[in-house]
Amino acid sequence: MDFEQNGADFDFESRILSSTVQSEDGKEEISLRPKTLSDYVGQAKVKENLKVYIEAAKKRGDSLDHTLLYGPPGLGKTTLANIIASEMGVNIRITSGPAIEKQGDLAALLSGLAEGDVLFIDEIHRLPRAVEEILYPAMEDYALDIIIGKGPAARSIRIDLPRFTLIGATTRAGQLSTPLRDRFGVVLKLDLYTPEELALIVKRSASILGLPIAEDGAIEIASRSRGTPRIANRLLKRVRDFAEMKGDGSITSEIANYALQKLEIDGLGLDGIDRRMLGAIISYYNGGPVGLETLAATIGEEAITLEDVYEPYLMQIGFLSRTPRGRCVTRRAYEHLGLPLPAPANGEQINFFDDTNGAEAR
Repeated sequence: MDFEQNGADFDFESRILSSTVQSEDGKEEISLRPKTLSDYVGQAKVKENLKVYIEAAKKRGDSLDHTLLYGPPGLGKTTLANIIASEMGVNIRITSGPAIEKQGDLAALLSGLAEGDVLFIDEIHRLPRAVEEILYPAMEDYALDIIIGKGPAARSIRIDLPRFTLIGATTRAGQLSTPLRDRFGVVLKLDLYTPEELALIVKRSASILGLPIAEDGAIEIASRSRGTPRIANRLLKRVRDFAEMKGDGSITSEIANYALQKLEIDGLGLDGIDRRMLGAIISYYNGGPVGLETLAATIGEEAITLEDVYEPYLMQIGFLSRTPRGRCVTRRAYEHLGLPLPAPANGEQINFFDDTNGAEAR
C-alpha cells in the first residue's frame, strides 16, 4: 500500500469528508436545516434541557440566558442557534469571532439589537481580547462601557442595551478565556451522531430534495458520514449524482455503495487522507508514538488541522491513541488497513493500546 504523497497536492479543506462549510454546500444546506426543536434530529439531552430553558424563559417573559454551544464542526451549532431564536420568537443576528476586529464593530451589533434578540457569534474563541473585554458588562449588566477620546481628555460613557441573548459557538472550548466562559449561563456540548440518527437526517434531507431513497441506502450513507450531519448531507448529494447518471434516480444500498467506493470512502467513513495519515505513522514510525508536529510535517499539514479535523473521528473509532509520548496507531487500524502487525525488534514486545477499553494491552 502506497502512503507517500506530497501534502501540497491535496486541498484538505475541500475534501468531501471535511466537516467545515464549503462553497459547494451553499444555499441548499440552509434549506435542509430544521427550523424547530421537534424537527432537530439527535442530541436528545441537549434538546431536552434546552426545551426546559426556553419554556421557562418564555413563561417569565425574560430572555434566554447566554448560551455556549461547543463540539466538533458540522454538528448543527448554527442550526441550533437559529432554532433557539425561532422558538423564542425573536430575531437573530449572525457574525463570527474573526469578523469582529474592533470594539466599535461589536458595539454596533449590540446597539442594533431589539429586546430579547439573539446575537450569535460563531468561532467565539477567536474574538480579539480587547473586543472580548467589552462583552463582559454587556453580558452581565446589559450595558456598554466605551472610552471616548485619548489622554487627559478621555472619558467613559455607558450605553444601556436591551436584554439580549448571546449564543457563542466554538469547536475549541478550551481556548475560551475563563472570564468569558463563566458568563454563559447555559453550556451545551454537542456530540457526534450515531448512524441511526444520521439515517433519519439523510431520509429527511432526501425528502426535502425530492429524492427517492431506500432505508438501506440511507443507512449506507449514514454509516460512512463520520457522525456528522453536514457530511451526511454532502454525501447524499454526491450519491444523488451517481443515482441519476448510473441508475434510475433512486438511492439504494447498491448505488450508494458504488458511489462511495468511487469517492474512495470506505465502510467506516475513512477516505484516502485518513488512510494516508495512519499509513504514515505505520510506515515511517512503526505505528508510533510520534509527536503531533512531526506527523504534521510528514504529511504536509498543519498540526492544528490534524488535531481538530482528523484525530477526533479516528480516536472515536479506536484507530488512534494519544499518549504522553505522541500518537499511536492501534491494532484495530492495522486490521482495517489490511497490514501486518510490526515484528518486535531485538526480541522486545510491542505494546498496543486496547481500542475497546483504552487500557494498554500486550
